[in-house]
Amino acid sequence: MALIFQPDQIHTMRVHAEQTYPEECCGLLLGTHDPKQGDRQVCELRPLNNDWTTSVNPFADSDASTVSKRSRYWVDPQALMMAQRYVREQGWVVLGVYHSHPDHPAVPSERDRQLAWSDYSYPILSVIAGKVTTIASWRLDDEGRFQLEVVIDSKKQY
Repeated sequence: MALIFQPDQIHTMRVHAEQTYPEECCGLLLGTHDPKQGDRQVCELRPLNNDWTTSVNPFADSDASTVSKRSRYWVDPQALMMAQRYVREQGWVVLGVYHSHPDHPAVPSERDRQLAWSDYSYPILSVIAGKVTTIASWRLDDEGRFQLEVVIDSKKQY
């Protein structure tokens, strides 16, 4: 199973992550899924605003005053609903959500796991000192644990 991008899409995610640094960025992956092979082809990216605020926090943090867009992202449900309508018209699906980890590795946090949907891919871009250093994609397994997913563009594999 692989998540397949075009090089310009990887570039778009990188630019988005670097422009929003030191805050997390987020966006949707729209495309097709081949259930037989398991490959997921990204046809379009939809960069979004990070709409996280303490009022949308779905879990109580021990100290909400230390939590910000530097360590959280939130996709506006309205934006997701509009994307779902759009992909239906295209004959596609929402494949997942990408986001960045400012000054942290491209490894899902426990919060990422708690909010993840089992059918989605979750590419994470590690942004260190304003530059993307690593991209890794993750999917939940049947036990609710993240497993690394192969990321491919037409030039290289991550």
